Amino acid sequence: MEGLFRIGVFYDGSHFNYAQNYFYGKGLGWLSFKPFHKFLEEYVRKQIQGDFDYKVVYAAWYQGLYTTANSDEKHLKLDRQRHHDLMHAGIDAKFLPMAQSSNMEKGIDVAMALDILEVGLSDIVDLAFLVTGDGDFVPLARSLMKHSIIVGLAFFEYEEDGRKSFANERLKDACSLAININSLETDREFKSNFKSLFKTHDKNIPSKKKVE
Repeated sequence: MEGLFRIGVFYDGSHFNYAQNYFYGKGLGWLSFKPFHKFLEEYVRKQIQGDFDYKVVYAAWYQGLYTTANSDEKHLKLDRQRHHDLMHAGIDAKFLPMAQSSNMEKGIDVAMALDILEVGLSDIVDLAFLVTGDGDFVPLARSLMKHSIIVGLAFFEYEEDGRKSFANERLKDACSLAININSLETDREFKSNFKSLFKTHDKNIPSKKKVE
């Protein structure tokens, strides 16, 4: 077989955002979108071999958006920088308005699942990479597989200050491919790929205090 193997990357924004802050706080640098996409292309090439050109052809970011009522200048600047990063990486940013009285992002997973399913049924990707750990996406993964869309899972597994990041076991089982990005740091095959995921110098990111 030959031709273009089309990869879609779909970000649970909060899951990725927390990981960016975690890695930055560990001194590894800022987890960046373009190198992340390059890694996923290389990972898929090794897992699904063939005479293909493996390419991320579509990416989308899903996250709740609050008003500026309780935001300080530092966080507003970081949000603006992230928006620029998304645009420069060609990622379709899809924000949903959140109630200021709630600390929970309600409805994001439903909107994300419906949008991804629509993309899958539009026949524009051969593989959908979900960047999340949320078990609520198990039905989505199964539905995409039923429609001949290969499903990959990229997630972050760590613990910091009593907060754990991980992927639901049922979600991992429902996907054809599953990769714990944190495990790449000590993986002999992908260790160099892991280091390439980070920008170490960016004047728009605070240099001393951990990003929250």
